[in-house]
Amino acid sequence: MTDQQIPRGRSVVDPWSARMWAAGRRREGRRTRTTLGGSDEYGDDDNAQDPAGRGVAVGDARAGPAMTITAFDGLLTRPGDADYDSGRAVWNAIVDRRPALIARCASTADVVAALRYGREAGLVIGVRGGGHSFLGLPVVEDGLLLDLSAMNSVWVDPVRRRARVGGGALLGALDVASQRYGLATTAGNVSHTGVGGLTLGGGVGWLARAHGLTCDNVTSYELVTADGAVLRVSATEHPDLFWALRGGGGSFGVVTAFEFQLHPVGTQALTVDLFYELDDADTALRGWRDLFADAPRQATPVARIGRRDEYGGRLIASIGYVWVGDVDEGRRLLPSFEGIGNPIGRRITELSYLDLQTQSDDVERHALRRYCKGHYLRSLPDAAIDAFLASDNNPGARLTLCGGAVGDVPDGETAYSHRDALVEFTTGDDWSDPGEDEARITAARTYAAGLEPYTSGSYVNTIADEDPAAVHRAYSPDKLARLHQVKDTYDPDNVFTRTALHR
Repeated sequence: MTDQQIPRGRSVVDPWSARMWAAGRRREGRRTRTTLGGSDEYGDDDNAQDPAGRGVAVGDARAGPAMTITAFDGLLTRPGDADYDSGRAVWNAIVDRRPALIARCASTADVVAALRYGREAGLVIGVRGGGHSFLGLPVVEDGLLLDLSAMNSVWVDPVRRRARVGGGALLGALDVASQRYGLATTAGNVSHTGVGGLTLGGGVGWLARAHGLTCDNVTSYELVTADGAVLRVSATEHPDLFWALRGGGGSFGVVTAFEFQLHPVGTQALTVDLFYELDDADTALRGWRDLFADAPRQATPVARIGRRDEYGGRLIASIGYVWVGDVDEGRRLLPSFEGIGNPIGRRITELSYLDLQTQSDDVERHALRRYCKGHYLRSLPDAAIDAFLASDNNPGARLTLCGGAVGDVPDGETAYSHRDALVEFTTGDDWSDPGEDEARITAARTYAAGLEPYTSGSYVNTIADEDPAAVHRAYSPDKLARLHQVKDTYDPDNVFTRTALHR
């Protein structure tokens, strides 16, 4: 189907997304109806109230008298239910909390009803989209977990280049639906990440240098406030909240839908990696740094260090880039990279954009214990490169060039900070044995500390420590003050505390 075959002003429900959405609705016992309505409609039954006024009776989470969640069509799960443990599990297996009740919402109306119940029952409330954070804050011990995973619809309008995405959708669903038309928006690097958490924290990915952060591409949000009001939020509707949601996290309400700007990026990608022994890695990293000024926005230069099986498990460094678009054009950068130092090997891969977006899925799979440290750097001096290449306590790390379209947006326009960063540093580790937690986490912290003298802040989505100081590295004092003002306006009772921006 081409753009010309689709009547202007119509929305296209991607068939793959519609099937996934419908299957989720049927599993929850809902009547499913999919329409091709006007492009500004999100689906007639998404916000429908229960016509019979029926409710779902549940025991009070703290063993009090039975209560009823009225107008709730989703699935309620309590301790002892067969799917309770899978329902409370998140990506990072370190997180092992037991909520009193899990409310798997099927609609915006369900979110309103569950919020009302949680507040009346006096429960601490957490909201989970994809469950892909390091801290797993939405999973609250003895609290209420609002699970949005059934709200996973993706609607694409290829003519207007817009996508409307449910608050519980995963990045893979957005990518698949958009790529049918050669479109995409900045959407992380792991397809089983939730759209909601990524976007609300800012959202970085292989398209950021060309098209900005994920939050820069949001045109509107649907948000449920703590008192149950359903708001449309955009540059002209609740602009203070629109500012806060673009990088300020999920502390202001429950985002049940996003509308994104899509871009014609094609369906091709190219990855280039040149590998170096550590004794030649400093030369390689310095040469890689020298290419930054001339790097096209379609290219994202990347440097890595880590132990590689193909080199006997030795600590190996690499430099290279990721290109999205015409691969022949992307290959024109190769000579400038291949002339750096003395590589011991190279890997050049042509692949589809969808394969690029899923190539890290297994490495970043669920059910492993995880820890991460991240920094932004405004410059990359030789001393920072030396710290990056340090072999002691090195669990593996990456440097990624920032800038491009990310820096085009004025700093004050969004809550997201550090648009002036030159590179982002991330390090982390994964393991299975709980007995290794302390040693693994300490090693990552020790290694990351070597780069701290050269850093300017951090990305809120990489915070893996429940440390109040961490949020001060993610936002400037002025932005933090403004975020708290917005918080006081839309959540004066501080209902949404299970976020990085907690008080």
